[in-house]
Amino acid sequence: MSHPIPKPGILSIAPYVGGESVLKGVETVRKLSSNEGPLGASPLALAAYRDLSARLHRYPDGHCVALRRAIAERHELDMERIVCGNGSDEMIGLLCHAYAGPGDEVLHSAHGFLMYAIYAKSAGATPVAAKETDLTTDVDALLAAVTPRTKVVFVANPNNPTGTYIDIEDMTRLRAGLRSDILLVIDAAYAEFVEAPGYSDGQELVDALGANTVMTRTFSKLHGLGGIRLGWAYCPPSIADVLNRARSPFNVSAPAQAAGVAAMEDVSFQMKAKAHNDDWLPWLSRELEGLGLHLTPSVANFVLAGFKDEAQATDADAYLRAHGIIVRRMGAYGLPHTLRITIGLPEDNRAVTEAVENFMEAQRG
Repeated sequence: MSHPIPKPGILSIAPYVGGESVLKGVETVRKLSSNEGPLGASPLALAAYRDLSARLHRYPDGHCVALRRAIAERHELDMERIVCGNGSDEMIGLLCHAYAGPGDEVLHSAHGFLMYAIYAKSAGATPVAAKETDLTTDVDALLAAVTPRTKVVFVANPNNPTGTYIDIEDMTRLRAGLRSDILLVIDAAYAEFVEAPGYSDGQELVDALGANTVMTRTFSKLHGLGGIRLGWAYCPPSIADVLNRARSPFNVSAPAQAAGVAAMEDVSFQMKAKAHNDDWLPWLSRELEGLGLHLTPSVANFVLAGFKDEAQATDADAYLRAHGIIVRRMGAYGLPHTLRITIGLPEDNRAVTEAVENFMEAQRG
């Protein structure tokens, strides 16, 4: 018997697997696997979310006017060029489907976010990975990988899972080296955490003449709103128009919009979350390096810890899980000898350090 056949590329997709939250038989779990905000969400955002409970029978604002205005005011952007979505993931997917298809290529760095390749395949396009240098986006390698079929280039900056970044000079050089018909998407999900020389989230490239660069952002990290799935894109007017044609008419729920407005306006909470990361990112990096691990320098809210080999990383992960700590193995990213560890609350950071220390001592025998 015949049956419906999915379009080419769909069955080649390895489904994305998010960070685990539960360990069987463990009551208290320290989840450090998903780069979530350890402080939770802004109290103002939580209150705004709850206040919508009596109006859940109403459709949300399909244009996210209040949310786009709040984002624009906070970041000094043109609200007409902002498109909101169900997480920045939705923006990434819509851009792939709108600008790439069968016979096209979507380019990204070798250890870039897994969703770039997944969305490329779902659009029928071919994902292409360019090598990195020292686990950092290599502009020359990306440019060398461009072919006549290249339609979209994704650069996560800072990159997940490595935590590394390229400066605005390199990003500008990349944009200048790409054809004008190639869309450059700068995925700046972790931009708020960065205090590094020459870093930019890329908005000046979006504002430059032309219509070929997009910046995507999220509420899941600094704002601690991963559970409501809220993100946005800052685009040239022509691309904003395309995204608004392609997206679902009510793609952001009313409670998510309300929480997003409140979170964007709660600058004191943003500063608190940033200060927490500023304190604990270097602390955790120093502690783990002191235990003999190789730490890739990170400017985000996580560290990438390198072990001797894949077997040791696997054993370390099992040891941590046995002690109620969930981190993220990086085999799917081509880094099987590493574990990605999110910056948590003080007690979480101390607990994972102590557990790694005990594991390493046991390894030495």
